Amino acid sequence: MAFTLLIAAALAGCSPTGGKKDAALSAATAPKAEKVTINFMHLWPAASSKQQNAIVNQIIDEYQKANPNVTVKQEILENEQYKSKLKVLSASNQLPDVGMTWAAGFLEPYVRGGLFASLDDVKNGSQKDKFVSGTTEAYAIDGQTYAFPVELNITPVYYNKAIFAKYGLQAPKTYEDFLYIVKTLAQQNVAPIALGNKDRWTGSFWYMYLANRFGGNEPLKRAVDRSASFEEPSLIRAAKEIVNLVDLNAFNKGFNGLSNDEGKSEFMNQRAAMFLTGTWELPNFTTNPDVPKAFKDNVGFFKFPTVTGGKGDENSWVGGPGVGLFVAENSKVKAEAKKFVAYFVEQWGKVSVTDAGVIPATKVDTSRVQLPKLYIDLLNELNNASSITLFADVQMKPTAAETHLNMIQAIFGKAVSPEEFAKKHEEALNKAAKE
Repeated sequence: MAFTLLIAAALAGCSPTGGKKDAALSAATAPKAEKVTINFMHLWPAASSKQQNAIVNQIIDEYQKANPNVTVKQEILENEQYKSKLKVLSASNQLPDVGMTWAAGFLEPYVRGGLFASLDDVKNGSQKDKFVSGTTEAYAIDGQTYAFPVELNITPVYYNKAIFAKYGLQAPKTYEDFLYIVKTLAQQNVAPIALGNKDRWTGSFWYMYLANRFGGNEPLKRAVDRSASFEEPSLIRAAKEIVNLVDLNAFNKGFNGLSNDEGKSEFMNQRAAMFLTGTWELPNFTTNPDVPKAFKDNVGFFKFPTVTGGKGDENSWVGGPGVGLFVAENSKVKAEAKKFVAYFVEQWGKVSVTDAGVIPATKVDTSRVQLPKLYIDLLNELNNASSITLFADVQMKPTAAETHLNMIQAIFGKAVSPEEFAKKHEEALNKAAKE
């Protein structure tokens, strides 16, 4: 570019009018950039993810201004609708140019089916060293990266400080303390825990934490990777404790038939005292202007408490990278789609912290940014985590994950025994390992 400008300046110096004529002729004859449309499917509707949705639109607007030949067309679906449509589109190899995926076992069949493009060229190019260590690895198959994460999450138990204060309760340090809280609130006809288990992965969080606190990190991990059985005692004991919580009326009425958004509303509307969910909900508790400040000021959190005699520790979290962006292998605009994904994750990392209160998967310097205390405290917990166990359904291959989710709903509904719960997992994981 410098060389071209130098030549142009020299020519202009030789002929006062010739340079202008040449420039005009060049502009008139230069080929115009080809019009490109990128189809982008994501799961942040304005109704339930207002802050994230606003950032997506901001990033797209800026990208289109910088690249006037590019149009980014959005299709926005709610979480479960998104998963269903992704399966349908993959069956006919009609995936969007850019879409969202989860890591590990969820990602694998799409990669094995040749549906997702490798992003190693981008990772080793413009995005080199820009991600938090350990995040992109969750989206790697056979050493190649097939998606870029945009979030990094842990799952605390959020609680309503005003409800706790009204009944003389404090954040629990042990599981016994937690059970006392559940019993106290249930006796007062206050729903102790908000849960919408129709989506099933919501109940999985409870099971995973109990399995960890009883048996430590290894039993569930080894059961999933097939180096041990799912019928291990601590995994059965965790299922038994789910039944115990149901018997104690720990959850809001009708929880097994409510979606996650419906369960969340029980907490947001202060009809339930606690809510176990990921840090992707931080915007609703910190920055969302549509949520009353009085409610946001009352939201606190605690670590899932330890069990007396258990092997898990309180700094072991359920979580990991959240959704990531993929590029379809058969996209007709693959190069431009990769360019957009690189731009998106970089801009998301810059603005998601301050504008949405989301913890990004890219490295961000937050030292000069004013952030809500709840965000800072959870970011510190993430940095001090002794381990982070990836969500169980994401760890597993799709067929086993479906069994896991069905069994989660069944155990919460007391439709299976804890022993049958473990046996069905064992059978599904064995079958998936042979696929």
